[in-house]
Amino acid sequence: MNRMPESRTLPKLVSELIALYGEREAVVGNGQRLTYAQLGAQVAAVARRLIRLGVGHGDKVGILMGNRPEWIVSALAITSVGGVAVALNSWATPRELEHLIRHSDCRLLIAAPRFLKHDYGAMLDGMAPLAKRLPLLQGVLGIGDDLPVGWMPLLDADGSDAAAVDAEMRRAGDAVRPEDLAFLLYTSGSTSTPKGVQLVHGSVIANPWQIGERQHVVAGDRLWLAVSLFWGLGCVNAMMNLLTHGGCIVLQESFDPGAALSLIQDERCTLFYGTPNMAQALHDHPDRSRYDLSTLRGGATLGTPEQVMRVVELGATQICNIYGLTETYGNSHVTDAGDALERRLTSCGRPLPGVIQRIVAPDGADLPPGRIGEVRVKGHVTAGYHKDEALTRQSIDEQGFFRTGDLGYVDEDGYLYFCGRLKDMVKTGGINVAPAEVEAVLMDHPSICVAYVVGVPDDSRDEILGALVVPHPGANLSIEQVVAHCRANLAAYKVPRLVRFVEETTIPLTVTGKVQKNKLAETFFAPVAG
Repeated sequence: MNRMPESRTLPKLVSELIALYGEREAVVGNGQRLTYAQLGAQVAAVARRLIRLGVGHGDKVGILMGNRPEWIVSALAITSVGGVAVALNSWATPRELEHLIRHSDCRLLIAAPRFLKHDYGAMLDGMAPLAKRLPLLQGVLGIGDDLPVGWMPLLDADGSDAAAVDAEMRRAGDAVRPEDLAFLLYTSGSTSTPKGVQLVHGSVIANPWQIGERQHVVAGDRLWLAVSLFWGLGCVNAMMNLLTHGGCIVLQESFDPGAALSLIQDERCTLFYGTPNMAQALHDHPDRSRYDLSTLRGGATLGTPEQVMRVVELGATQICNIYGLTETYGNSHVTDAGDALERRLTSCGRPLPGVIQRIVAPDGADLPPGRIGEVRVKGHVTAGYHKDEALTRQSIDEQGFFRTGDLGYVDEDGYLYFCGRLKDMVKTGGINVAPAEVEAVLMDHPSICVAYVVGVPDDSRDEILGALVVPHPGANLSIEQVVAHCRANLAAYKVPRLVRFVEETTIPLTVTGKVQKNKLAETFFAPVAG
């Protein structure tokens, strides 16, 4: 039986993990292999560097790079001296990056000079004069040997002050409290300016450990991780889940399906963490049969039953369906790896220990099982939005529950079923329609793989329903058949008036793999006159 870590702060956790799992492999990636003892040594080396540069309690330090071991080392080092690790979007444009650095109050950056097509040195040069545009930023610590002009190396040689620095590092770590901020993560911002989500030490340890318990993670498990570490699913959910269980994180710097199949095989990965588009790319890869994926057992994903089933067919038969937001420390709900497959395909699971759920009607009343309403949760929830007290207040209801903005219902056993975003509700002819209900009916058709329903502007009805339908390969399906199926199973006002057949690969996604529903209408449906 697994034992929850005793530590409630990250500096204490690093020491505890070294004592428990010192010689076990902790992180693999970019040609590096680190045991827990080696990981701890690297964390201490970076922490000393930060102490020498004056980083102290509450100071923000940004991390900007792909999925490299240095990302994990940096995050643990920053938080070990009482600083706050700011996870910066490695895909950001110069404008977006400047906003994130300024809004987060970053004092330092730890960065790779480049990631794929992104030249971070050039991007930061384009923000000159930094002293005026980013007055709080004091410098950039770079990884690697070929650093841009003006960048400092991440590590420096120990000097005559080594003993004093070590003493200060220990003092800083001992001063950290469970309620102190550890991470500042930014939402993907597909529909608005990214929000800075503040996460504290205690919950960053406790909630991911419970996530791992639902997934039946054990010491020695090996996780394939190409999900970006700057996203909550990467750094809070996956990273902290594996570290608290003594597992190994096998990093893929950026997702490529062929390389991922090879990595899973060669590193004997047991756990899968991925989004529906990643699962599809692996499942449909022409060379998949050449790779031995027999070590896969479980992990986490999300999506429709068809999308989750792809992961099962890769070999992860104990895969867990998950639900959560950045604001809920990765997940608030996870199915149990031992649940029946049908339940794991359709449900998001019950609330994790330490989390309480409500399903709420528009008037604020609690709804009984089977009724769709807004999902609200209490427990391991963000300490608030950085620099936005008004939004923080608006996000918490009168009973202290976080308003997720998501629609769902629970069954008699307390399992949550996700039904879409509250803001995705379509008002057609004065009547509200939940797209998730129509999508569920569409996907009951034997020839339909996936369906997405959105509101399309209409002069006379405000909006009408448009359906994007992904048929099963080889299916012989017509628009007339789709409409007839809907008419047989839905009230007339819920029947889509527009139907388009599309390939799943053409559906626009955010960098975190979520469907950009706000772009579907403009992408696939021309303006409709009444």
